Amino acid sequence: MSARANFTLRGRNPDVLTCIANLSNDEVFTPPEFANRMLDTLAEAWAANHSGAKLWADKTVKFLDPCTKSGVFLREITRRLTEGLAREIPDLEQRVNHILTKQVFGIGITHLTSLLARRSVYCSKHAKGEHSIARSFASDDGNIWFKRLKHTWDGDKCLYCGAGRSVFDRAAGLETHAYAFIHTDNINARLAELFGGNMQFDVIIGNPPYQLASDGGTRDVPIYQHFVEQAKRLQPRFLAMVIPSRWMASGLGLSEFRQTMLSDRRVRELVDYPAANDVFPGVEVKAGVCYFLWDAAHDGDCNVTTVRGSEVVGPIQRNLGEYDVFVRDARAVSILRKVVARGETSINTILARDKEFGWTSNFDGFHGKERSGDVPIYYIRTMKRGVGYIARKEVTKSPHLIDTWKVFVPQAFNGGDAVPHQILGKPLIASSPSVCTQSFLFFNVGSRKAAESLQSYYTTRFFRFLVSARKITQHATHSTYVWVPLQAWDRTWTDEALYSKYGITRKEQEYIESQVRAMNLGDDDDE
Repeated sequence: MSARANFTLRGRNPDVLTCIANLSNDEVFTPPEFANRMLDTLAEAWAANHSGAKLWADKTVKFLDPCTKSGVFLREITRRLTEGLAREIPDLEQRVNHILTKQVFGIGITHLTSLLARRSVYCSKHAKGEHSIARSFASDDGNIWFKRLKHTWDGDKCLYCGAGRSVFDRAAGLETHAYAFIHTDNINARLAELFGGNMQFDVIIGNPPYQLASDGGTRDVPIYQHFVEQAKRLQPRFLAMVIPSRWMASGLGLSEFRQTMLSDRRVRELVDYPAANDVFPGVEVKAGVCYFLWDAAHDGDCNVTTVRGSEVVGPIQRNLGEYDVFVRDARAVSILRKVVARGETSINTILARDKEFGWTSNFDGFHGKERSGDVPIYYIRTMKRGVGYIARKEVTKSPHLIDTWKVFVPQAFNGGDAVPHQILGKPLIASSPSVCTQSFLFFNVGSRKAAESLQSYYTTRFFRFLVSARKITQHATHSTYVWVPLQAWDRTWTDEALYSKYGITRKEQEYIESQVRAMNLGDDDDE
């Protein structure tokens, strides 16, 4: 056994967990190097709370990964404990057996990942197997549990996770993705059932599944927030998870979760990666990813760090709850405060709502040639803008807005993660009358002169920078524009005029220009 322990716990070159491919974008394996960054953050906070004591030298601490996939967190925790407890438990076989049976626990998210996690941690897919480095388990699961569960259907949706019945009510033998950690009303009872006794975990850490496939809608259903909320109910000392960053300002059904996170003064560290590729090479996660460290003993501001490639900003102490959404880059806050302090009316008071005329983006109930009584209808299809015609009588929603001058703006614009970024798609002035599909939002004004003035404002870096403080995904909804102040539409607006009006310093101007690229209306637009 000692020889096996020595073999499995020494360094590997290459590390097999750096070589395996992800199962899907929903269930992404955590790279070992990134897992160790999170564990370093945890260890530093533990030492700060315990007079410098080393987390990895404490044989009483219990760790749980409630959504283990490759087993990387449990494996790296085991490696650190094996080194840290060498003085406390000199015998290697006894030390490893103690760690694996008393300190390290996991819940697999699928049958396959539970086998992979046991292989990573125990060196055997069976905890009692011939090659396992743990020798005291009563079952082949060991402390890494998995069992196929069914969803609890409430009509067409799962009561616990919101999964669509049409997609996830599957035949025996197929994965249901009914994750054990969140499919229960009593998580303490569930853990007692899995591991025996009253389990109190000091540290909960992991990388939960991010979303479930849609059951016919246009957007997938976020699920990671349920893992965070359930983990808090267990009242650990520390909680650390890596999750998509879009919760900070967006996300389907995440409003309550966002406000809970922003108001929780126990969030001690937040490390944000706007480009997910910096964490998960080859994996696209819109708006990037982040990890946070929640500390039950902490009551104060949060240390926020932003990492983009080789550029690291922070840590900077911030009040996460200063605004209703989280402004990701601390360098933007001083600018935003100057603008908000003036108390001006928001430009979204003249901005249409989503589907203002009632038509979705794929609406095609219009024709190509104008007939008597028609109005132009503007749309975007397969990344290209177009104009069709529809009878005025067919406009039954918001007909009072037909006869206004409009500045149409694309409701969505991606353009990648690189900076400087355009932030928004290019505007389009439409004379009265006109309507549009969901592809566009629009500002309504009274004249061509006002429309041209508003368009000049929209194209400034200043305008788009204020939008970027709230726009975290490709979608620019009505609320995304709330921090952009209304102006007088009697002039051509420039960045220089706006910088002067709002007292933007030269350093702040340079920052804005480093983040937002110029918009040239003469170039071809890519939506």
